Amino acid sequence: MPDRGGPKVHSIAAHRGFADALVAGLAARHGEGELGFARLTLLLPSRRAVRTVTEAFVRHAGAVEKPGLLLPRMAVVGDLDLDETLGPLLDPLGAADIAPAADPTRRWLRLAHFLREVDGDAAGKGAALLRRAWELGRTMDRLLVEGIAPLDLMSERVIGVVGELASHWTDNTRTFLKVQQYWLAELAERGEIDAPERRNQLFEHAAREWRAAPPPFPIVAAGVTSASPALAKMLRVVSELPEGSVVLPDFDLSLPEDVWDELGTAGNSAEPEDPPFGPHDAVTHPQYHLKLLLNRMGVSREEVSAWHRSGPGASPPSRSTVISNLFLPPQASTLWVDLPVEKRRLPGVRLMESPHPEQEAQAIAILVREALEVPERRVAVITPDRGLAARVVAHLTRWGIAADDTAGQPLSQTAAGRLMLLLAEVMADQAAPVPLIALLVHPLAGAGEGRARWLESARKLDRELRGPRPGGGLAALAEIAQARKLGEWWDEVEAVLAPLFALAEGDPLDMMLGKLVDAAELLCGEAIWSGADGRALSAMVEDLRAAAASAGTLFDPRELHATLRDVMDRAAVRPPWGGHPRVSIYGLLEARMSRADLVICGGLVEGTWPASPSQDALLPPAVLRALGVPGADFRIGLAAHDLAAALGAPEVVLSWALRDAGGPVIPSRFVLRVKALLGEQAERHVESEAPRLARMIDDAVPVPAHPRPQPMPSVDQRRVDLSVTGLDRLRGDPYEFYANAILGLSRLDALDAEPSAAWKGEVAHLVMERWHRAGEPVDGLHAIAQQVLVEKNAHPLMRALWWPRLSAALDTFRDLVLAHKTHGRRVIATEAKGGMDYRGIKVHGRADRLDRLADGKLGVVDYKTGSPPTTRRVEEGFALQLGLVAMIAEAGGFKDLEEKVIQGEAEAFEYWSMAKNKDSIGYTTTPLKEGSKRTGVLPDEFMPHTEDYLNDALDRWILGTEPFTARLNPELGSYADYDQLMRLDEWITSLGGRPQPKAEEGA
Repeated sequence: MPDRGGPKVHSIAAHRGFADALVAGLAARHGEGELGFARLTLLLPSRRAVRTVTEAFVRHAGAVEKPGLLLPRMAVVGDLDLDETLGPLLDPLGAADIAPAADPTRRWLRLAHFLREVDGDAAGKGAALLRRAWELGRTMDRLLVEGIAPLDLMSERVIGVVGELASHWTDNTRTFLKVQQYWLAELAERGEIDAPERRNQLFEHAAREWRAAPPPFPIVAAGVTSASPALAKMLRVVSELPEGSVVLPDFDLSLPEDVWDELGTAGNSAEPEDPPFGPHDAVTHPQYHLKLLLNRMGVSREEVSAWHRSGPGASPPSRSTVISNLFLPPQASTLWVDLPVEKRRLPGVRLMESPHPEQEAQAIAILVREALEVPERRVAVITPDRGLAARVVAHLTRWGIAADDTAGQPLSQTAAGRLMLLLAEVMADQAAPVPLIALLVHPLAGAGEGRARWLESARKLDRELRGPRPGGGLAALAEIAQARKLGEWWDEVEAVLAPLFALAEGDPLDMMLGKLVDAAELLCGEAIWSGADGRALSAMVEDLRAAAASAGTLFDPRELHATLRDVMDRAAVRPPWGGHPRVSIYGLLEARMSRADLVICGGLVEGTWPASPSQDALLPPAVLRALGVPGADFRIGLAAHDLAAALGAPEVVLSWALRDAGGPVIPSRFVLRVKALLGEQAERHVESEAPRLARMIDDAVPVPAHPRPQPMPSVDQRRVDLSVTGLDRLRGDPYEFYANAILGLSRLDALDAEPSAAWKGEVAHLVMERWHRAGEPVDGLHAIAQQVLVEKNAHPLMRALWWPRLSAALDTFRDLVLAHKTHGRRVIATEAKGGMDYRGIKVHGRADRLDRLADGKLGVVDYKTGSPPTTRRVEEGFALQLGLVAMIAEAGGFKDLEEKVIQGEAEAFEYWSMAKNKDSIGYTTTPLKEGSKRTGVLPDEFMPHTEDYLNDALDRWILGTEPFTARLNPELGSYADYDQLMRLDEWITSLGGRPQPKAEEGA
């Protein structure tokens, strides 16, 4: 057997550029001849690392002008995020004695079943139960990766710790142990093991085989920093192979010995009974996890040597020294006071502060665009903030730069994933308007030659569903579709959705998924499965279906939407090749081992980079410490290592915003350390030009302030009919009248909107009208109201909430009407439409109610769901609807219940409000000066007062020449239906402030 010698462990410093330096060194060692690289086997941490190293090999081949290149075999063995995957190299045929791995999806569903058995109803159900099961599975994997057997949880140390904890932690630990035992029993029965356990056994198998019979080809483990014990032992064997070596990324060989000791025990405790991780370990230091790996490999720091090559994108060696000083642990960082200036300098590193994320993304895009002006210059944007990454991608399209976010997009946010979620949401919410219309107009729905007809029908249904939600289920929607003559199209839609609505609680989950897939294919055809997102969706659904069938999972269809969203959020759809060749946008995992000439680190705020430490939801931190599992702060050290690697680039920009969507944020602790290290030099490192351009870019072509709209229609255009409610709008905001009456624009209600005052008023009017036409039966009002609500497809929840107020107000109105009848006052017209010709203009409107008083004169009644107008409003010339209705009535413009023309003089003017007044719901009032009122218009002067303001409005606008000025009376307030059309926010400040919209008064 050849002499292996000591371990061959190397480090590539941060300033060298890992992937390119690795390939340059491998070329010198193993690149001889045409088959040199083909003999080499590389063990890499992740699939993304395989792609990164492949790109580095391509760049190397181009630099040496080789006509072709045979790449080495690359096997994926693990990454820092503990989601390792195995390459075929480590699952050889010789490992047949290792049990197969359990399907992780099936395990997830079975753990949920066991949770339900252990905790009963307290475990929750549906999506909540599956979330707990997912967290429990993650904890099990975390323990297995660390080589902790289930029996270790029964040790005296752990039991003693659990006994001292709060009761909820004790209960959680007990639940975890019980569920784990159920699962282990099932694994034994099936002859399987968990995937992390199989991975550990494969690592051990490979280590034994290579130690006994070293392979005849070179093996190099590069960039692997996962410190799991089984992987560390295999790396030790690789380092001792005759042609083997381990190459660590960004390991700091210059770190002083006392600083190395200050990092802590890192799994190498002095006494066997001591915990593997000391209470004062500097787990947030970027070198801590590398020390942990070396300790578990059994390799001393002195045995690590520097890699002998650099990549083409290397920066000055002094950069690594400054990075080392930057991340000194607490005690050692006191040396900053005495550091000379040359050891504080960070040439090529800039600090960029933006007021908010939108401007930060704009500034980053400008930096990328500027860098691409230099030929062959490569740019990488690194950020864990997916929202920021999406903004940068969008801004770069301004210049036709197609930059792909290589971290991928959650499946739930893709077109195919969103359609599947919408189908499940429509099923869960009983075809609520918002998800239903979103589904029907989805880009994949109705695909094919009939797409235009499909969208036209969907938009007609959309118009009909505006306003309050109709009753749940497909039957109510079928009635609406039939009324709009959409029956044939709706039959197609109902054929898609009906099988989903037939599902019930307790049906098998795999059957539900099958129905969902069938509905998706009927709706979209094969388009649902095309593209990268469709293929990812297909794989996810088939995996979940197979696991659910095997696990025998029963489910509630109302919970399917939330569960599918959880699963899709965990599945990333990464873009295919084809983006800009010199621009890359990475997440933290994807950025490892990569290098560019300019690296922009974005989203450097606390809670994002580094992320907020999240404790395990099931096992308490004290138990994890006793078991030797790194704490939650361990992730901060990994984030610091990612930043240290990025800082090794020739040019670096550290970017952060001062706030996010929720409010002010704190810059990352890493940014604060950079500022503290630079000291007085920090001002010279500020990047101010890109934020300045970001502020200016949207104003590159100055846009003059929009003037206050003052449309001047022609004489013929002005001569429009005037409604009794339109006079207020004309006098208060002529532009609103112009947009409504002359342009014919009306407001669209939102889908599934809260019942508006106008809608409630319409219902109340219809109830009272039918009651009056039925002869005003004493006990019939409530039955009529219930029938109207059914006809209006009022949602059961809305009916239940509104009914107490509505019924109380109707009782008040009924008692008032019946009391009036005893005094000779009777209702002669209700919901009567009428009009009159006044100075050549038709004045029209609807009288909510007209009464014949005991003396033969007329009473005008208007129903209000809210508070009626005040006497002051009437005195100022507004809220004159009652007066205009009276003018039409006196001109013979209305007919009574017997279709006879109403004649008479108006004397009473009343509002009947459904609002609360003292202790009762519903009351009557008059807008005139009567009784003890001190202000207002006297009853005898109300009709002349109304006619004066009517003439004034006609003279000025409809028959005159005045412009229809927007917000003519801004202090009056107005509805906001046309604010966007009049571009209110662009000029209202010149009037001294934006008025508040008035409260709705009902119909």
